[in-house]
Amino acid sequence: MYSPPSLLLVLLAPAAVTLYFLWTFLMLVLRQARSPLRHLPGPPSPSFFMGNLREMHDQENNGLVARWAAAYGSTFVYRGFIGGCRLMTVDPLAVNHIMSRGYEYPKPDFVRDALASMAAGYEGLLTAEGDMHRKQRKILNPAFSAAQIRSLTPIFWEKAIRLRDIWLDITASPKAFFTPVDPFARTEAPPSPGTADPEPAANAPLLSPSAVTTSFLPNPFAAFVPSKSSPTIPTVRARQPAGSCALELASDAPCRLDVLPWLARAALDVIGEAGFGYAFHSLEAAAERRDYESELAQAFGVIFGTARKFRVMTILQVWFPVLRRFKRENAAMQHAQATMRKIGTELIEQRRAAVAAESEAEKRSTIEGDKTVFDRDLLSVLVRSNISEVPGQRMSMNELLCQISTFLAAGHETSASALTWTLYALARCPSAQVKLRAELRSVPVPSGPSVPVSSPPPFQSSFPQQPSTPASVPSSPACSPPSSPTSAAAAHDAAMAALFDRISHLPYLDAVVREALRLYAPITTTMRVATQDDVIPVAAPYTDRRGRMCEEIRVRKGDIISVPIQAMNKGRETWGEDADVFRPERWEEARHREERCEEKGEKGRGKHVQGLWGNMLTFGGGNPVNGNRSCIGYRFALSEIKVFLFVLLRDIEFSNDSAVEIEKKVNVVTRPCVKSEPHRGNQMPLYIRRVLRSPSSDLRTDRHFGVS
Repeated sequence: MYSPPSLLLVLLAPAAVTLYFLWTFLMLVLRQARSPLRHLPGPPSPSFFMGNLREMHDQENNGLVARWAAAYGSTFVYRGFIGGCRLMTVDPLAVNHIMSRGYEYPKPDFVRDALASMAAGYEGLLTAEGDMHRKQRKILNPAFSAAQIRSLTPIFWEKAIRLRDIWLDITASPKAFFTPVDPFARTEAPPSPGTADPEPAANAPLLSPSAVTTSFLPNPFAAFVPSKSSPTIPTVRARQPAGSCALELASDAPCRLDVLPWLARAALDVIGEAGFGYAFHSLEAAAERRDYESELAQAFGVIFGTARKFRVMTILQVWFPVLRRFKRENAAMQHAQATMRKIGTELIEQRRAAVAAESEAEKRSTIEGDKTVFDRDLLSVLVRSNISEVPGQRMSMNELLCQISTFLAAGHETSASALTWTLYALARCPSAQVKLRAELRSVPVPSGPSVPVSSPPPFQSSFPQQPSTPASVPSSPACSPPSSPTSAAAAHDAAMAALFDRISHLPYLDAVVREALRLYAPITTTMRVATQDDVIPVAAPYTDRRGRMCEEIRVRKGDIISVPIQAMNKGRETWGEDADVFRPERWEEARHREERCEEKGEKGRGKHVQGLWGNMLTFGGGNPVNGNRSCIGYRFALSEIKVFLFVLLRDIEFSNDSAVEIEKKVNVVTRPCVKSEPHRGNQMPLYIRRVLRSPSSDLRTDRHFGVS
């Protein structure tokens, strides 16, 4: 029996809950109804509850934003949940205002929640705000300096060489072709009659959960986990016998290859070793078709696979923030988080022990000159930078753990996407590919000792690790005269350092990378929310719904803003009528125009978006004064992309089937999909062919690259 107070509580509790939800809903509707954004022009809303969100899901393929901008001007609104007005603008002055005020315009809470649920936590660089973000940015900046990135370049080189070798093995034995599959694949329902796959992928009908992009809500990480490994590719291409300097000519018949999972694996290996000294051995696992993935990869797979699933609760949590506190985690999720935390803690403690063993002078030395083998990875630099006499300038253990998951996810996914789309762009533009290959092959590669990839010792966690074959790197050419190992290694290190520096400054390679990242930005849009009432200036005045000419945008606290990065990168006002065309030469033309403008004293203020890199928003924008939310790792990404292209394009030709239409599938990170094969998920099928050298080719260059 209930006592009178208990009975009263039982009766009032449902009423209180109902009142809370009604009040929150009414306040939300009222706030949206009072927003000054309601006066802006925009497209009609097909649904009260969903607004324009469903039609926006495919905006990267249907040119929706460009059509809206053509119809309603550079500044307009679209409708979100329950008819809420959301600002979208491609006006460069307005975007500069928003992006340069990162703390006044942070990510909306529901976006931060989604990022945090995918293991990044609320204390990672992607989700931190205010003073915490300022502190983290200050500590992390030196870890991504130009000098530090140069010290990591040999790791990029090693993984690029290994990937090239695997692909050349596949071209030499087309029957050995296979596509790695996500280790957390699930069984898909069979396709409907008439849509059967004429060329089923290996292990069908398994489909990576990362390949499914049906949600209209943004997913911060589309497919973090590497693909599933399986048994060894037979290497039928004969290796050069010792002492031989002859160049073997392979068949020039192209073979079809899905480059996406391979590049994802290579990028995962890169960020694991260069970032944290952790060996995923993802490429080796795929090359040897081993049914094994590292413990950390498995843990992230469970976490991201669970977090990316769409639930109705996700929408309700947007409307009713109190529901964000009610999150249930199954046993697999709990185990994965425990595994991730355990390995992350061991990684951090391993680095702290190494730093503590250094001399006091070494501790005070600048990390710019950090050249040691063990602590050149970013985590070691971070731990060393984190030693401060002021406790408020150090990161907590939880902050360090959040950085590990943040950079593993963001650093792997975006680089893999950028490389995939760059190869696609070059495959569709043979003339640019030929021109680029000529530039790459004009660069002599030092012969001598193997590439100095003195990787950090593989991290040993308490979890059992399967042994793996080390990545193959070019061996010393047999035709080179013997020399002192010490002097030869030192000379080779210096020569390779010079090579890496030259790669980063190759003009046409730089133009190709810029053009690919302009047309195929890994992150196509970003969202911000106003934390206070504000007036946003515009370069192009617009007419509102009341017929008034406006030279500014008024926003209220809580208004959501979408910045269409990809649409701005393809704006014809900036890039010309051929803005949709892959044409690297435009960057040389742009440089000449800028030089002429500088000579005339014309700065063109307000005409271009103030992006971090190349007058575009691929790596974000903003400034360090009031919240720098641009990509801290852009130098890392650019160096990695250029090294991979240098290695791959010299010896492999990429082409595509013009009858195969590739679409973009966006869950924050942009991934490719064959339009006629949606049941096969994300993929990028390209034809690869080994490029033969002419008899006059420099054999030393070929031998160094391991072409055997």
